[in-house]
Order: sequence, then structure tokens, then C-alpha cells
Amino acid sequence: MVSKKLVPFGTNIFSEMTRFAEEMGAINLSQGFPDFDGPPALLENAVKALRSGHNQYARSMGYQSLVEAVAEKISQHYKLNYDPYTEVAVCSGATEGMASTFLGLLNPGDEVIVFEPYYDSYPVCAALAGAVPRFYTLRFPDFTVDLKELEKCFSNKTRLLVLNTPHNPTGKVFSRDELEGIAGLCIKYDVIVVTDEVYEHLTYDGAEHIPMAGIPGMRDRTLTISSAGKTFSLTGWRVGWITGPGKLVAAFQSAHQYVTFAAATPLQSALAAMLREIKDDYYHNLRGEYLGRRSLLLNALKDTGFRAALPMGTYYILADFTDLWKGDDKSFVRYLVERCRVAAIPPSVFYTRNPEEGKRLVRFAFCKKLETLSEAAGRLKRLTGQAVI
Repeated sequence: MVSKKLVPFGTNIFSEMTRFAEEMGAINLSQGFPDFDGPPALLENAVKALRSGHNQYARSMGYQSLVEAVAEKISQHYKLNYDPYTEVAVCSGATEGMASTFLGLLNPGDEVIVFEPYYDSYPVCAALAGAVPRFYTLRFPDFTVDLKELEKCFSNKTRLLVLNTPHNPTGKVFSRDELEGIAGLCIKYDVIVVTDEVYEHLTYDGAEHIPMAGIPGMRDRTLTISSAGKTFSLTGWRVGWITGPGKLVAAFQSAHQYVTFAAATPLQSALAAMLREIKDDYYHNLRGEYLGRRSLLLNALKDTGFRAALPMGTYYILADFTDLWKGDDKSFVRYLVERCRVAAIPPSVFYTRNPEEGKRLVRFAFCKKLETLSEAAGRLKRLTGQAVI
């Protein structure tokens, strides 16, 4: 009974692994949600909003104070100026933002360029819109972009290029040179860029998040999606935002108004207040806390025998497990749960063009308390000396 458009995708891998982790009593390093709460002040803002009458539909494109706060934040951080009422819109999380963007911009037969490994909703959104994805493979461990190879993905049918930076699941942060090269191709072929920048404040070791919209020539052909979930450790709130030129935001809105109409009003109100209250030290401290988590898990993986790629952004680590297990990634994550009671994601599901690239890798999330990661590190030691032929 499932739509033919959705049959190829089956059950979402995050739901599958989280359910398996719960059944087995495993530490869940598979799904990217924190096991700690967001800033207390933000939670108090939400309580105040609930109790002060912010409980009816918000403006479909976003609660007034939130779109204004988002525009101010982007101007302060990136020197990009957007009209809060025509060039900013609020969505029910970045995933809904991506879906409504695809539905609003694409026609059946249009082509969409996607970097793999990808966040799994991208090809699903393309399928819902009747579009055809074209995949460019980022290869472990450095995930660099070969512009000559990338150009082969473009055609006269290419409508969109989806860019996720910082990148899930690799932890890659696209460099300025890479962004400028990609921008040049998009200008040459008259392609719109949709950027997923939800991890914009999670970069490490001097890596700089550079918005594609800030690259020369790209402000008017880039639609940027971000959200509160990753920055404020509140993935369950599902409040995101879209910024871009009015004509692209209007295309998003043409679908959004019928998909969810509006995000939760009290949460929009709470977030608006928070965005205006916080200072740069919040983002600095956030990165520092995640650096500690990254270091703990990275060292544990290396000590256990994994060959891990150093993530320069996000809160994920991709690691090669072939010195520990001779099967594929799907068999390994089951073994990992059964032997160590630690759950991770088999990333071959994030590849379409070259799934073999992911079959020797596993993705771990380090958006957890230090004590959770320490316990996971201890459990991973059970793998030592347990290689299976």
C-alpha cells in the first residue's frame, strides 16, 4: 500500500538502529540526538511563552520576533543581510525545510546533485518531487572534491545542488576554495544551491564555516537551511529556518504552507528571545564542550583498532572497522550491539552511486554526556582481539 515513490527507501535507518539499541540495552551512538538538555534559559523561555498566550497559529512564514532575530543573527555572524519578512521563513525542522524546498522548486524530471554519503532525507525528498538525483562521492578519509569529476554530474536538466556543510556523516567542512569551485559550476550551469547548514556552529581546529550564500555571485541563487536543534541541543523542538532571495523563499513557502503551515508558536517565541540574548561566548563554549567529547571518543576508537577520520565539524565520526571485522557495515553494527552494547550507524545506506565506499565504515555520534561516552569507550574494549574472519 505504500506509494511507489517511497517503497525503495524502506524504514529509516535511525529508527531501526535506535529501536535495536533499546531492545538490547545498548548505548545509542547511532542517532544524532544529545542525551542532555538544552540551555535552561531557553527552556524557561518556552515555559513563559506557553503561559503567556503564545499558543495559536503563528504566521506561516514564521513568528515575527523569530524571523527578525534570525535575520539579525545572520547579519552579525556572516555579514549577510536578509529582509526578515520576505527572505526568511521558519520551518518545522530542517528536514521539513528541505522537503518543502524540493516540492516548491522542482518539477518531475529535474535533476538534483547530491554529495554522498548524504543525510538520508535528500534522495527521499527528490523522489517525492519526482526529481532525479545525481550523486558525487566523497571518499574516505579526506573527502576532498574533484571539480572535474563533479562537473560530470551537471547537465542541462540540473536544477539544484544540495550542499551540506559542515557535512553529516563525514564531519567535513567545505573549504573556501571548494565552495568557490562549486559556485563557479553552479553559475556556469545556472543551478540553484540548497545548503543544509544545521551544524554551522560546530567546527573545530580552526576550520571555518563559510556560508555558500557569502561566496561571490551566490547570494541570489542560494537557499540556506539551518535550525535550532543542533546548536541548542533541542532536536525534539523541530524549529528551523530558511534564508535566501525572495523568489526562492516564496517557492519554499508555496509548499510549506500546505505541509505544516507553521512551526510550534511557543517554541518560536522562546527561540527568538534566546537568539537575541546569547553572546558569542555561547558558541565558543559549545565548540569547546564538543571538542572534549570528540577527543574522548576518537581516542577510544583508535585504541580499539578503528581507523577514524578526524571530523572538522558536526558531531559524528566515520571510522574504518576492517581491522576488527571482515563482514560489511550492516553485519558489523549488529555485532557491535550484541557484543559491546554500543549502537552505531552502517553508512552504506547513505550511498547510492558507490555503496561499497560505506561498507567498510561505521558512523558514531558523540553528542552525548562525557560519562556516556566514557562508558561506551569501556564497552568498545571488548572488541580488542576479537577480529572475525
